[in-house]
Amino acid sequence: MRIVVNGAEKEIPQSLTIAELLEYFQVEMPNYVSVVLNGEFVKREEFNNVKVSEGDEIEWMYFMGGGGYAFA
Repeated sequence: MRIVVNGAEKEIPQSLTIAELLEYFQVEMPNYVSVVLNGEFVKREEFNNVKVSEGDEIEWMYFMGGGGYAFA
């Protein structure tokens, strides 16, 4: 299955939840990451329920003090 992660096309073996996706890509500090799925923020309490689909665009980022952010 092909998805876009932080602007780069990636291949994953199957549809995964957001929580599984963070684990699959070994995202550092997953408890502090914010996730945007197709332009919409996903609430942290939904990470175990929301699944990605073919062609989805996902961004994960960390918000930093002073109003900045950094992509993971």
